[in-house]
Amino acid sequence: MKVSKEIHAYLLFPLAMFYWGLVYWRSLFYKYGFFVSRRLPCSVISIGNITVGGTGKTPTVIFLAEYLKGKGKRVAVLSRGYGRATKGTLMVSDGNGPNVSWEKSGDEPFLMAKKLNQIPVVVDEDRFRGGMFIMQKFNPDIILLDDAFQHRAIERDLDLILVNSGDKSFDHKLLPYGLLREPWMNINRGDAVILTKTNLKKPKPFLIRKIKESRLPILHSTTHASLSTLSPEKPDSIKKKKVFIVSAIGDSSGFIQTVKNLGCDIVGEKIFPDHFKYSQSDWKNTESLSAQVDYIITTEKDWVKIEHFSFTKPVIVVGIKIKIQPGKKLERLLIDL
Repeated sequence: MKVSKEIHAYLLFPLAMFYWGLVYWRSLFYKYGFFVSRRLPCSVISIGNITVGGTGKTPTVIFLAEYLKGKGKRVAVLSRGYGRATKGTLMVSDGNGPNVSWEKSGDEPFLMAKKLNQIPVVVDEDRFRGGMFIMQKFNPDIILLDDAFQHRAIERDLDLILVNSGDKSFDHKLLPYGLLREPWMNINRGDAVILTKTNLKKPKPFLIRKIKESRLPILHSTTHASLSTLSPEKPDSIKKKKVFIVSAIGDSSGFIQTVKNLGCDIVGEKIFPDHFKYSQSDWKNTESLSAQVDYIITTEKDWVKIEHFSFTKPVIVVGIKIKIQPGKKLERLLIDL
């Protein structure tokens, strides 16, 4: 008998309660100083979320890095490098593109290193150690902490929490029962909420209510797709073209909707788990599913892991950019940094 997603989640409720206990005591230890947060000698902005994946952290980090650079700030990015094959401090880029492989850095830091010019990217599971390395090497005005809401070993001057506008009420239960990394009430530890992908999915009333109850400043971000500079195929238009989508990201449904907005005729998709490490045989099997299409479409995050493969079908890479609104509210948050 096939067990529904909801029933399966309820079976995980005891694990969620155990997880809640761990999160509760960890928060308590930070609150009363048993665990210590240390300060770096520069301004620090954390970009994180309270749920698992799919909120758009990577494009938000890229947006903020370029925005602050445009304001004349010296900026660097620090990530833990999820899923990387290395340990310790690793300089992914000195601002002139990646100098290591994606396997060594993790797929998201590698992508940021490809997209960001004159902005260093460093990974380290010890955020303070990585931050001090950045200070000694680059002396930035601001360090952007990627995916750091739960990583509290560094004090931050601004804590931005991303919430996917497509969240459902069932998602807002603790792991592994739901998608919450920690109890929703902990959102009050942040400084502002960015409600993401608002042009793709209209937020449910429960979500708007919960965010407003936090009394935190609320910004909205919209997601916009275009042909990536990384794309091997660069047609003038892909409108009405038959496409097959391949992705391994946190919010595949959001990406599918984004591609639909480009006017493509989506005839199928193959969705892998987030951060999936493709092999050539995985890609070959995927190509066999995409008969009679004009293009296979994938994300920039996926492309950095497959760009050296052999292809029998044309591949288009779609890039994602975000816009944060209202701009004045963002400026007020950043004005003292």
